[in-house]
Amino acid sequence: MRPAIRRRATVVGAAVLTAASFAVTSCGHGAADHIDYAVDGTLLTYNTNTVAGAASSGPQAFARVLTGFGYHGPDGQVVGDHDFGSVAVVGREPLVLDYQIADNAVYSDGKPITCDDMVLAWAAQSGRFPGFDAASKAGYIDITGIDCQPGQKKARVSFAPGRSIADYPQLFTATSLMPSHVISDELGLGEGGTTVAVQQNDPQKLAQIAQVWNTTWDLHPGLDAKRFPSSGPYKIASVRADGAVELVANDRWWGAKPVTDRITVWPRGVDVQDRINAGTFNVVDIATGSSGTLTTPDGYTRTDYPSAGIEQLIFAPGGPLAAPPARRAVALCTPRDVIARNAEVPVSDARLNPAADNSFGQAEVVAEAGQFAVSNPDAARAALAGAPLSVRIGYQTPNPRLAAAVGAIAKACAPAGITVSDAASDTIGPQALRDGIIDVLLASTGGATGSGSTGSSALDAYSLFTGNGNNLPNYGNGQIDGIISALAVTVDPKEQTRQIAAGAPVLWADVPTLPLYRQQRTLLTSTEMQAVDAGPARWGAGWNMDRWQRGK
Repeated sequence: MRPAIRRRATVVGAAVLTAASFAVTSCGHGAADHIDYAVDGTLLTYNTNTVAGAASSGPQAFARVLTGFGYHGPDGQVVGDHDFGSVAVVGREPLVLDYQIADNAVYSDGKPITCDDMVLAWAAQSGRFPGFDAASKAGYIDITGIDCQPGQKKARVSFAPGRSIADYPQLFTATSLMPSHVISDELGLGEGGTTVAVQQNDPQKLAQIAQVWNTTWDLHPGLDAKRFPSSGPYKIASVRADGAVELVANDRWWGAKPVTDRITVWPRGVDVQDRINAGTFNVVDIATGSSGTLTTPDGYTRTDYPSAGIEQLIFAPGGPLAAPPARRAVALCTPRDVIARNAEVPVSDARLNPAADNSFGQAEVVAEAGQFAVSNPDAARAALAGAPLSVRIGYQTPNPRLAAAVGAIAKACAPAGITVSDAASDTIGPQALRDGIIDVLLASTGGATGSGSTGSSALDAYSLFTGNGNNLPNYGNGQIDGIISALAVTVDPKEQTRQIAAGAPVLWADVPTLPLYRQQRTLLTSTEMQAVDAGPARWGAGWNMDRWQRGK
């Protein structure tokens, strides 16, 4: 089921997942003990909740390394991870949730998983405490507090009156909970020290905690594995010189043991087609066209499917595109129809309903969008009053599809006096836009190379909420903030439609981003692989990698 606005996700038991996904089949009798898994982009950090981490391929790699109360299944839906713990609703208005972490839940270093990890996740992502470079505060901003006794496994989470988040199962899920004891140990705060600092609102300690949270989990060769403990079936063994991350079975995992002992996660940048031809990649999970026109040799199966992310132009908050007329000019001359046709998909107008194609999406197809349907260099020139404009568009390389899109924009915008240059590199990402290295980032939701989506439109819409970390254009509009906030708690379909329809003309006038098309995904698997299922959200196919099996 694909719920309304891709956001009515329900926590369901693992038993309802497809049998194929979780069949362990003789658990490896005669099966290979190693799988090579290629993902969309770079592997920069263990902490996928930072701006850079959320835009990286970390979620694809670590969905079964850093676990939580749920994970995102093959339709992007949230599935309850009952090995980790349980969630109970004890109040509806205001919303109050009781979380219980499994008694036997421990990190790979032997330290218990406790409610302190939840407090850290909330502190980092709520926007209440300065210094945290969190990608999004969606859902967490509405939590008024977490009742947690340091070192304990129970927590009561209370939300503000009127802020009963419909997609609360999205909170405290896989990859969102980081090991708080690593920070406590590094700063000498003692057991439960991060929680105490939050409870006391200690500004000095919180600033230190934020700095460590932002940086201590950066991935690099020779890292100290003790600082990267796992809460899932796999743990990090090492980071290779070429950026690949070696995962091995976590012998302290208390749930079903992973079927395959070792998985190497390969960042993009390698020659994907050559490695497929050589049979060295067992699973390839990437944006369609990002590695060129991949052929499917014998011994592989291919699945192409839509992601929950929108490929888009994200305009920098400063520089030549700081003013709306300049952004409108670039949008007016961009040949959205040509770019989408080359991607073999329809043009998308989605900003507030990005995660799913459904009836709500039609509310964003407003009259104001029509002027941006095809390239109009005359209108673009008029928006600039005839003044010339130079624009640098960046994206993460290698990516032939996005390179072709920039080429199409450059050709179409030249008659308007707009010079577009390709400023792509293998290091381009959200920070490049922040630093003014580029004027436009061509990427998916939240600046990601992959899907970038949470699977929930209500939460993805926060990428345009004032002060959100992945609000890369630094856009601020009180009306849009109100709409985004309302959508997070609205369950009435008519009201959802009304809110989306009210916001669309504002966003087409301000143009903080220009949606192009729904990013398509390609999943290639060797025919000897079992239990690999595509995922449209940012965790991709990695959501169940502990069930993957190679060989017979």
